Amino acid sequence: QVQLVESGGGLVQAGGSLRLSCAASGLTFSNYVMGWFRQAPGKEREFVAAVSRSGGVTNYAGSVKGRFTISRDNTENTVSLQMNNLKPEDTAIYYCAANRWGTVSSQVGSYADWGQGTQVTVSS
Repeated sequence: QVQLVESGGGLVQAGGSLRLSCAASGLTFSNYVMGWFRQAPGKEREFVAAVSRSGGVTNYAGSVKGRFTISRDNTENTVSLQMNNLKPEDTAIYYCAANRWGTVSSQVGSYADWGQGTQVTVSS
């Protein structure tokens, strides 16, 4: 079965950087659009970024555009999220997700497979 394992979360001061990684197994990785989502306490899960199967097309939420960069390595079956200039409002659990059939969708329902999440906390 599909397994997605996130890593790289932690505590960082505002203005700092973190790099999240997601290792995928149990799937033909290059057949999947990959996405990152996040969920803060008391809020709904929201889209952060997505990358196409080849890595050539990306999509970002407006709140992170220019600060976050999504990338993938189809030889290593990994997808990464480089987060720069972090803000306290970026604090959330970050989830990696896989989408077999769609494009670089921002919709939670487009992604069938999810990781367990990694906590990112940004202090002010």
